[in-house]
Amino acid sequence: MTDFISTLSKKLAERWLTLLVLPGVLYLAAAATAAALGQGVTRSLSLRGLVHQVGVWAKAPAAVTTGGQIVLLGAVLAGSAATGLAAQALGWAVESLSLAANWRAWPVPLRNLAKWRVGARRTKWTKASADYQSAREEAAEARTRGQYADPDKRRAAFRRVIAVARIQPDRPTWSGDRMHAMDEQLRAEPGVDLPQDWPTLWIGLEDAARKDITEARTALTRATTLGGWAVLYAVLVIWWWPAVVAGAVTAVTARHRIRTAADTYAELVAAVGRRYAAAERESGAAN
Repeated sequence: MTDFISTLSKKLAERWLTLLVLPGVLYLAAAATAAALGQGVTRSLSLRGLVHQVGVWAKAPAAVTTGGQIVLLGAVLAGSAATGLAAQALGWAVESLSLAANWRAWPVPLRNLAKWRVGARRTKWTKASADYQSAREEAAEARTRGQYADPDKRRAAFRRVIAVARIQPDRPTWSGDRMHAMDEQLRAEPGVDLPQDWPTLWIGLEDAARKDITEARTALTRATTLGGWAVLYAVLVIWWWPAVVAGAVTAVTARHRIRTAADTYAELVAAVGRRYAAAERESGAAN
């Protein structure tokens, strides 16, 4: 039991350090830079000003007592952890906006914006779907005449469709529609009521499948937390405009990771649901 508690404590400390402290230290360093250099656009653009400030830091008194160093380190760790918790809280909001499962219950301004976005995505998806169907019909007609049907046009048209959504859009974001497509796919399976059957299904899963789904969901949470960090970096732009670079890079990376994680998670859950439905049908046929 002692070894188990020791191992668990070590893993928790590693996760605390990796997920909260290290990103928080990086953010605090950026915030300190913004506070020191963010004295107007002219100063932030000035290389001379930057060099001067670095010189000031280098000449700062180094004679700090051990007790003072410990207090400073504790303050940095506490501030980093608090910043990390703030990023996680913002990540929850980013996840809610990215998946947009309940967008119809959002406040009126956001709901109207989401409704407009859904309409625009449906228009784009309908056009792309029509182009794909036209490409398929052209290929079928060519085959009836014994001519070669180049598949590249159909593939390109299909990629344009799924670049918008797998099925007709119902949510304002790609990731949200990916989860919606998974829900609709499982509803189409006879005998599957995933929300009701999921606890039983989850208990009966093999360890490998459960691990894969858990890791995919964790990856989605981390991706949305990265989006929370992007929001925090955006705040620094108020004092120091170069922080927009860090915010933009973080936001673009978060967007890519959210899409990838949502796609992987939806694919795994759909696969488990299909297998569960097939097993239920086989069990019913055997009985």
